[in-house]
Amino acid sequence: MKKYWLIKSEPTVFSLSDLKKSKNQTTFWDGVRNYQARNFLRDEMKKGDQVLFYHSNSDPLAVVGICEVVKEGYPDHTQFDPDSNHYDPKADPKNPTWIMVDIKFIKEFKNPVTLEAIKSNPKLKNMKLIARGNRLSVMPVTKEEFEEIEKIGTSPSLTLP
Repeated sequence: MKKYWLIKSEPTVFSLSDLKKSKNQTTFWDGVRNYQARNFLRDEMKKGDQVLFYHSNSDPLAVVGICEVVKEGYPDHTQFDPDSNHYDPKADPKNPTWIMVDIKFIKEFKNPVTLEAIKSNPKLKNMKLIARGNRLSVMPVTKEEFEEIEKIGTSPSLTLP
């Protein structure tokens, strides 16, 4: 059964535009260093799952498009690279700690769906993104939340706060 996700990235590090420019509009989603987010990547994200791409630490904070999981979880090679920002000296190649998936660009929204718009939409009031204390870079969303954000992001007639 298809699942729905939200992933966060700082656009100065890797943006939706960067994904669009990647070879085959596909990249590996590396550098996740939170155990709960890692578990989502390792245990629950499956090929064909739909993903909301969220720009964090930006102005505005917003969901900017959709991508799809095209390769299920496998060891994140950056954990073993001492020159990588994501290097983990405790990581064991025989039993890797960190996992990544591959994602593919699907579409960019006409209207970025801002965090402010998400917080003010009653249909999105239970999203994990706006839950107090939630700072995960990978999190599940419901099909209904995904569809509501997609509707806002692609509709030419909706006005956003």
